Amino acid sequence: MARQIGRAPREPWRVAVRCQWGRPSAIASPSRLADGTPFPTLYWLTCPWLIESVGALESAGLLAEWNERTGSDVHLAAQLDATDTALRALRADESGGEDACASVGVAGQRDPAHVKCLHAHVALTLVGVEDPVGEETLALVGMSCANDACAVIAEVAATASNTDQG
Repeated sequence: MARQIGRAPREPWRVAVRCQWGRPSAIASPSRLADGTPFPTLYWLTCPWLIESVGALESAGLLAEWNERTGSDVHLAAQLDATDTALRALRADESGGEDACASVGVAGQRDPAHVKCLHAHVALTLVGVEDPVGEETLALVGMSCANDACAVIAEVAATASNTDQG
């Protein structure tokens, strides 16, 4: 996991979903970290390929497009409200019934119709939550890489580790 995201994940966490290659695509964390810090991000995208692909869409202005759409489409806003409600229930479950971040929803947002982070919406979709933002984003980039890119990350890390020991 640390190789995928470039650092050790905050504790505690568990793998929530894996890609077609068996690698973690998203992890889950309760609403309170091991050190007691509140942590609103229930599902964290970890697949380097997805992180880069989704980040490119964010950089290209897709967040602004989503926020424009949610401001004018009441049906879409209602769908995002349902996504937010589902997230909050799942986060409470993951947190043993008590959600330390109950006042915020997807990506720490107070307004479910405001899209702040495509990565958070994609992670929700990957774990099976109905999320129109995540669904449409995945339709643009795909569910996972075509060539098990994380195997290369693991191979490079193993080579570096062997070099350090040698």
